[in-house]
Amino acid sequence: MLANLKKTKLAVAVVAAAASVLTAPVVSAADRVELTIVPDFYPQLTRNFNPFLQNNLRTTLDFVYEPLVIFNQLDGNTPVMRLAKDYTVSDDLRKVTFEIREGVKWSDGTPFTAEDVAFTYNLIRENAALDLAGNAALISDVKVKGNNVEISLNEANSSAPFKLVQTHPVPKHIWSKVDKPEAFANETPVGTGPFTEVDTFTSNLYVQCENPNYWDADSVAIDCLRMPLINNNDGLLSKIVASELDWTSSFIPDIDAVYASVNKNHKYWPAPVGSSVNLLVNFEHPEAAKNEALTNVDFRRAMSTAIDRQSIIDIAFYGAGSPNHSAAGIAALYQSWSDPATYDAAKKFNSYNVEFSKELLKKAGFKDINGDGFVETPSGKSFELAIQTPSGWTDWNNTSQLAAENLADVGIKAKAVTPDFSVYNEAMAGGTFDVALTNYFTGPDPHQTWDTGFHSRFMAKEGNPRFAMHRFKSAEVDELLEKFYSTADRAEQVEMAHKIEKILSDNQVVIPVLSAASTYQFNESRFTGWWSADNAKGRPMIWQGINERLLHILDLKPKA
Repeated sequence: MLANLKKTKLAVAVVAAAASVLTAPVVSAADRVELTIVPDFYPQLTRNFNPFLQNNLRTTLDFVYEPLVIFNQLDGNTPVMRLAKDYTVSDDLRKVTFEIREGVKWSDGTPFTAEDVAFTYNLIRENAALDLAGNAALISDVKVKGNNVEISLNEANSSAPFKLVQTHPVPKHIWSKVDKPEAFANETPVGTGPFTEVDTFTSNLYVQCENPNYWDADSVAIDCLRMPLINNNDGLLSKIVASELDWTSSFIPDIDAVYASVNKNHKYWPAPVGSSVNLLVNFEHPEAAKNEALTNVDFRRAMSTAIDRQSIIDIAFYGAGSPNHSAAGIAALYQSWSDPATYDAAKKFNSYNVEFSKELLKKAGFKDINGDGFVETPSGKSFELAIQTPSGWTDWNNTSQLAAENLADVGIKAKAVTPDFSVYNEAMAGGTFDVALTNYFTGPDPHQTWDTGFHSRFMAKEGNPRFAMHRFKSAEVDELLEKFYSTADRAEQVEMAHKIEKILSDNQVVIPVLSAASTYQFNESRFTGWWSADNAKGRPMIWQGINERLLHILDLKPKA
């Protein structure tokens, strides 16, 4: 640790009013350098550092378990070597070899080796519940040759390195003794990352401190990560305005007035890496009336043309983002992969037009039979759609409310519901939801969004991300996604992208809402080195899944 960079931790008083702040410096208990971050909202803190589980604490990956390589997506997907010193891909795209960094130790002092890496990949192959990254299907064999790990693939895949490093190595000497890794909370983790030691864990705060054996300790100028329990955007607002938080990636309404103007050190950067935000409908709804409506393509298009995207952006997101007219569900980030003919033909079904929406409903046989102002199904059944978003996600909550009002304007009865995230997710996994708002993973091309959002393999397994839980299945889409990386030729990949786009567009699988602007706030009161528009070194968000956040931390230095 760099002694000359140590700094007394400042604490600030929380104030009730969001527009005015009084701060009072007090000395922290241990005089250590703590970075306060909000990597997610939690209804309660559960001590779970299992890197293979979706409900783990969001400081598990990268900070406890470091990846082999970080691909910096904002820098042209440039690889930054971490636990691997290098990697190579065979000419036939059927083998990836990682050269493992020497001299690395696990936090308990045990040497980190190629055997640990091979063990981890074999572990996810043997237990599908642990394979959140979807890597097991790629791998046909794993071999250790000296300091190298050779991973043979089931088929050619030009993106295999990018995919494979989304599985973070775990220590063989620990995990080989775990009987049920899918149920293992891993409360006292042993990792290779910079912050492995759980110093504090209470009902409203947990603190992770420096790994005593971190291989890259000279690059780290922070002693601990501090994570207060925050339930939602409203809970975050009082703390961020009071300058209690250093790094966040959450929605702040009217950010200039509410946040930036109250303290000259409060900064933000809407980095140009936002994903699409779409409404999903349930293609396998157990209720007959809702199933009759939601599986009708003209009904889905009537829903889409009823949505006033610009008003949602202006009201719910305070102008951040742009209307999304892609029936294929991809953000503006991937416009270069889109077929202009397909996009233009579908745009009329994904633009706000109340009269056209009513025409589509009439064409599909939906009409108001009982005179209550809302349409019944062609077979005469009444229904009401619940649009769900997680409680406390205020921008999303407002979006669902506005969308429900939009639908009512054309005669579709709908309401906004805001369950806890676990209930929201459970309804999608169990196929009991009506309509849900979601965002998506992003990658160097649209494959990551499409694969996790539309491949049928993600619709059948518990614990998978929510993005594909619409349950629209297409064998052709599956096949195209599986072949996408069988070539490194971009022209061939673009051709496949155009086919995927047309299938998804023709079937109106999702209802696009907006291409989001990424949200990221940073407080310069205590630290320097923040990424910004003038220092655009990578994706700056603190969310788990943004591996670049580890590189970001290495750039941060406490103010003298």
